[in-house]
Amino acid sequence: MPATHYDDVIIGAGHNGLTAATYLADAGRSVLVVEKADHVGGAAVSAMPFAGLPAQLSRYSYLVSLMPRAIIADLGLDIRLIRRRYSSYTPLPADPATGILVDNDDPESTAESFRKATGSDTVHTAWQSFYTRLGTIAERVFPTMLEPLRSAGEMHDLVTGTDSSEAEFWETLTTRPLGTLLEQYFDDDVVRGIAATDGLIGTFADLDAPSLRQNICFLYHVIGGGTGDWDVPVGGMGAVSGALYQAAAAAGAEIRTGVEVVGIDPADGTVELADRTVSATMLYAACAPAVLNDLLDDPIETETEPRGAQLKVNLLLDRLPRLRDDSVSPAAAFSGTFHINESAQQLRTAYRQAARGQVPELPPCEIYCHTLSDRSILGPELDGKHTLTLFGLHTPPDVFDSPGAVEHAVGATLASLNSVLAEPVQNVITHDAAGDPCIEVKTPQDLEETLGLPGGNIFHRSLQWPWAESEHEVGTWGVETHHPRLLLCGAGARRGGGVSGIPGRNAARKVLGD
Repeated sequence: MPATHYDDVIIGAGHNGLTAATYLADAGRSVLVVEKADHVGGAAVSAMPFAGLPAQLSRYSYLVSLMPRAIIADLGLDIRLIRRRYSSYTPLPADPATGILVDNDDPESTAESFRKATGSDTVHTAWQSFYTRLGTIAERVFPTMLEPLRSAGEMHDLVTGTDSSEAEFWETLTTRPLGTLLEQYFDDDVVRGIAATDGLIGTFADLDAPSLRQNICFLYHVIGGGTGDWDVPVGGMGAVSGALYQAAAAAGAEIRTGVEVVGIDPADGTVELADRTVSATMLYAACAPAVLNDLLDDPIETETEPRGAQLKVNLLLDRLPRLRDDSVSPAAAFSGTFHINESAQQLRTAYRQAARGQVPELPPCEIYCHTLSDRSILGPELDGKHTLTLFGLHTPPDVFDSPGAVEHAVGATLASLNSVLAEPVQNVITHDAAGDPCIEVKTPQDLEETLGLPGGNIFHRSLQWPWAESEHEVGTWGVETHHPRLLLCGAGARRGGGVSGIPGRNAARKVLGD
């Protein structure tokens, strides 16, 4: 039987695969999307993990920063994002009765919070200078994410112009370890840590690592939307992938779930499925590059062992826990990013312990409460209750290998959280219909098994600088492989990572032109 032919076959129905499908189908092309799981969305999904309770939590990814408004507008997506008033709250590890609250709407209150915690005005002044410069970088770099790749020199000139001080800042950020830049700016170890965490989300690296993986991760976290804001998706992350699914289907894309791909031949465009063979003019991989390589006789170049470094814990609470700092309301502290034992020195110590295969003694982590911004994810019978999303740093797959390691890591992480609270968080955790505490835990191993993320890497592989790193890449879209008919359209493409749709859109642009 001859293979059914399409213009485009996309492997993976995560948000990037759906983005590519919508652009391509809107252009009148015949598009097939195949997905191994029984649902679409990949890591951008919502779920009700607690028996008998209508709490629709963002199970894996949970905030949106990198999705350009242009993509939402192009595709007519019904997506609403809420800006968080409070950027972060950080109890001092040595004195949790005092903390730093960064209030985006009240600069004077923020300055006073820094003054109270550090005993000086200079730290807040440095903070303002640091993030003003990052704001300029975000304004200039983020729009380029939807353009063909510039060279490193072109990006340097775009960001810095003729300002020598901006050039020095940019060159330090992009050529020297992040820890060096933070030490140049901040005398306070806690404040250095607040900034540093943006370089360590899902990235297992020391602040002083010469690889600069932490710098690349940091840059992605501070440029989103041209502002660096991380927004709450109304309805949870499932609303984002749901809107993309509806748009792709409405455009005419054929989307099949529960379909396993067993082989790809990019030379003739054939895709062998478990039940049939299809062919296409162009093929697109929205799966991780390492997964793609298992389907190819001639693999693409990529990391041999990508791995993640995070512990995700979803909680449902009867109420917010009390703080030791009675000058800050729990509603303010938990609605932004709540930093727990994440000073720069604590981050370094945790990294060294995890690098030895140990669960950090005092795991650094951060949490936020979705329901303080958007209560639509809870049914009316859960009025007054709150979700809490915890993200643990420096927990690579290795630390979960030994028997009982997951339980140990969760216990240590909750103990780390409790060290800065006025009461144990366990006191306020809701119990489900079976009487069990509402705690859902996801390790890197869980992400690999469930989502096909090698080593549980939430970015599919290590993030890459968002510009060309070789001459032959200049002017490309960052989605090309050495197979002319095979493109990357997932997080593993250059300028992939996070919930953005950027690689999906750029793969479509590569084929459709401008």
